[in-house]
Amino acid sequence: MRLALSEQLARYVVEKGSITIDGVSLTVSALGQGVTGDDAQHWFEVSLIPTTLELTNLGGAEPGTVVNLEVDIVAKYVERLTGFAGREEEK
Repeated sequence: MRLALSEQLARYVVEKGSITIDGVSLTVSALGQGVTGDDAQHWFEVSLIPTTLELTNLGGAEPGTVVNLEVDIVAKYVERLTGFAGREEEK
């Protein structure tokens, strides 16, 4: 399954990392960026097994369905820590 995401979220998504789609925790299997018109579009893919398709709402998702995405919290912690480290060096 391939999903588009904003640039703001794309910076937190890594291949083999975790992402949650509508409450279902999954592993990112691929990442990419393409150009549509004048805009760069970020995307990622997850691989869905039959059990996930059967037992979650993802099995009925049609192309264009809007979903809730939650990125890996570890990426946010790393960003925050490296941001503070950069500020300390400036002093």
